[in-house]
Amino acid sequence: MPLEAGLLEILACPACHAPLKEQAAELICTGQDCGLAYPVRDGIPVLLVDEARRPA
Repeated sequence: MPLEAGLLEILACPACHAPLKEQAAELICTGQDCGLAYPVRDGIPVLLVDEARRPA
């Protein structure tokens, strides 16, 4: 289930404060030096750095 566009516009990466983009079941940080991927569980973004996946 995609997130509402208005919600996605106000969300930011908790680590570097860059905007996030939705990809599959994750929100990906658009920051060049960051790139963390945050999970979306049951339609709720989990914006915890400890829960984020590091870039490959």
